[in-house]
Amino acid sequence: MGRQVMSTVLVIDDNPAVATALSVLLGLREIRTLTAGSPEEGLAVFDRETVDLVIQDMNFSADTTSGEEGVSLFHALRARCPDLPVVLLTGWTRLETAVELVKAGAADYLGKPWDDDKLLASVENLLELSETSRMARRYQSEQRSALAALAQRFDLCGQVVASGAMERVVNLAGQVARSDLPVLITGPNGAGKEGIAAIVHANSSVRDGPYIVVNCGALPSELVEAELFGAEAGAYTGAGRAREGRFEAADRGTLFLDEIGNLPLSSQVKLLRVLESGQFERLGSTRTQRVKVRVLSATNADLRAMIADGRFREDLFYRLAVIELQVPPLAQRRDDVLALAEHFLAGQARLSADARRLLLAHDWPGNVRELKNAVLRARLLCRDGLIEADDLGLAPPARPPMAASAPAEPDRQAIERALERSGGVVAQAAGELGLSRQALYRRMEKLGLGPARA
Repeated sequence: MGRQVMSTVLVIDDNPAVATALSVLLGLREIRTLTAGSPEEGLAVFDRETVDLVIQDMNFSADTTSGEEGVSLFHALRARCPDLPVVLLTGWTRLETAVELVKAGAADYLGKPWDDDKLLASVENLLELSETSRMARRYQSEQRSALAALAQRFDLCGQVVASGAMERVVNLAGQVARSDLPVLITGPNGAGKEGIAAIVHANSSVRDGPYIVVNCGALPSELVEAELFGAEAGAYTGAGRAREGRFEAADRGTLFLDEIGNLPLSSQVKLLRVLESGQFERLGSTRTQRVKVRVLSATNADLRAMIADGRFREDLFYRLAVIELQVPPLAQRRDDVLALAEHFLAGQARLSADARRLLLAHDWPGNVRELKNAVLRARLLCRDGLIEADDLGLAPPARPPMAASAPAEPDRQAIERALERSGGVVAQAAGELGLSRQALYRRMEKLGLGPARA
């Protein structure tokens, strides 16, 4: 009995003999093969079948050798599935065209007539038949389903959520939004705390009320109280007329206090009173006002350490942090990186395979804000709408430290450790080792680390 078919390859070629030959060749390795004779038919098959890899011709109309049809087909496939491995079959097409597509993300290109052993080796490597890879694909499918369900339950305010870590934060934000309790959102600068606050408001009972944002870190200490609680005319130098405070403006809505750790101690006392009673007085006034406001706050500071140092009131902390939402740094949610990059590009440019590898390998100390700046800068600098790794302006990933006696290229142990750290994702391991994906595949095959042969 033959082993169970594990993978599906779609062959798109207008020559029936090519399709038959590839079907027989791949069938010997128990790889299921689907065939299509035109780009239109190929895309239709791809849309209704689960396909792991595509082998496509570059020319389909009679007497054409430009490869333009193949270029269009490649981009149509990648638009449907950005991570799809695509192997190009080149006959009359200029080599430069195939090379440009490899830069844009094509997995490999082979000339006609092809070498059977080379084609099989390339296909089997690209299919990544290991159980680890299949578990990763299954996880990604489950994650997409979970995120689709999340978008149906909550208003995500246009936020991009692709990772399990961020999905859990957003799910919790949507759930706690239904209460009136204060929420403290913590996390490093640029990680997306403002987006989480917006989601809480958008799914709350006061979502139709005002949503007022105050950056406490941008306010001079002498103006904080006037900004939050308002001031009567003449209450301070330059106060020529009475002004409404942010609490008044946010009545029956939400007030988001960003960088709450920068609030002076004197203002912390008044804030605590408002949270407890809903009452306050404008600066320079004795008339007590009452408001009903949902208060959200955020900080990148360690408020517990600030309490120990006497810089933040403990009673205010526990009042603000009835519910705490922790936003992880981008380095801990790698699945968000490419999704966010594509969102920032908005279809105005494409990422090459090398650019994608560099984005995944970068540590992102500046988090989402750094990613956005890098991608938008690259969009302006790139040529012909294709972003290369150099356009991103990021330092190349540092290689793991190696002993002085280690060989110039990574040995078996280094490759195994890189694969283990990446969870079996070859592209990520290759980026860490400073290799292209194809170069890592060749080393894996040489060392017997590649997927098992039939």
